[in-house]
Amino acid sequence: MTDVTDGLETALPALHDLYRDLHAHPELSNAEHRTAGIAASWLRDAGYEVHEGVGGTGVVGLLRNGDGPTVLLRADMDGLPLREESGLPYASTVTAPGPDGVDVPVMHGCGHDSHVTGLLGAAGQLAAHRDLWRGTVLAVFQPAEELGTGAQAMIADDLFARFGTPDVCLGQHVAPLPAGFVAIRPGPTMAASDGLRITLFGRGGHGSSPETACDPVVMAASLVVRLQTVVSREVGAAENAVVTVGYLHAGTKENIIPETAELGLSIRTFDPGVRARVLAAIRRITAAEAAAAGAPREPLVEVTTEVPVTVNDAAAVERTKAALTTALPGRVHHLPVPLPGSEDFGHFAAAAGVPSVFWFYGGYDAELFRGISTVGLSLADLPPGIAFNHSPAFAPAVAPTTETAVRALVAAAVAWLGTP
Repeated sequence: MTDVTDGLETALPALHDLYRDLHAHPELSNAEHRTAGIAASWLRDAGYEVHEGVGGTGVVGLLRNGDGPTVLLRADMDGLPLREESGLPYASTVTAPGPDGVDVPVMHGCGHDSHVTGLLGAAGQLAAHRDLWRGTVLAVFQPAEELGTGAQAMIADDLFARFGTPDVCLGQHVAPLPAGFVAIRPGPTMAASDGLRITLFGRGGHGSSPETACDPVVMAASLVVRLQTVVSREVGAAENAVVTVGYLHAGTKENIIPETAELGLSIRTFDPGVRARVLAAIRRITAAEAAAAGAPREPLVEVTTEVPVTVNDAAAVERTKAALTTALPGRVHHLPVPLPGSEDFGHFAAAAGVPSVFWFYGGYDAELFRGISTVGLSLADLPPGIAFNHSPAFAPAVAPTTETAVRALVAAAVAWLGTP
């Protein structure tokens, strides 16, 4: 019987080359011009109606194939400001201007190169077998996921008014799991993410005379330590939250007490009540540390990102999981707990008012997991040789990771598209 993945083996060498090329040429958020151009070119070659510049550098491919449901398939495109240390022969050596204009190293440290490759492979298979399904494929290549703004930017650019409202939104993410395997769960799947930028104000002075100044560096150091008590002392044992201080910037010289110090925070939660409590505690502690230090003015707390909890519709997961299990027999597993990472993918389904399903596929050689149960495996207990997303050593295997990504996305799409 003809299958939508027939001919994939022939297409895989080109997809592997594409993945290596994308990995070697990452681009920062909202600067994914080369990647977007490649996606657009592949879609056109497959027969899609292509629209570029959606929400900035976003690309939309439409394949209309008669009456039937519309299925949104999404891949994110941006890399990270990270120096690659994977040792791969196709490792990135790219640098690019960051938000402040200063060059930073760039790496595909979260697998978005794999996501783009998987969606382009799936788009090609669906186009090659239009006799096996009916409806519309809405292939969305999204910018700026790492900033948590790309999905909303595409939606604000009239994504659904221009290209149609989908009946379901489907997405996937490569993870440090055995390659060839897929993990999925209903309900909360990834955490909400809040980013905060905190500016502490002091009074500058000479490093030799701290009594004449109000030192924001000491204020910031105290704040970093005190913030660790938010989760340990204000979040219950049965609840979940993460508060991470990702950067602390202050000063220009060792003998100058600066005027200000700036901290960047990342907060992850799964429950709205916990989220509100954690954010309130951060603001309270920040204000109290400044007051205790005699700061000349109150701190400035600015929201930099707001990403909701990624929630999988239970009925939609059941339907999708059945298709994945048929396509990947013995390799589809239940994800036992939500992951603390975050995604802005959920904005698409929320804006469209339709079900959403998001799953994970493994990217590392299954032999590395031999003798280890991945059920409930702590991220801190990953086997040697496996790096988690956002690590400079993150290096998914090209095969069978790419094939799994394509087969999973095709199977899920066909489960929602109509039949001839």
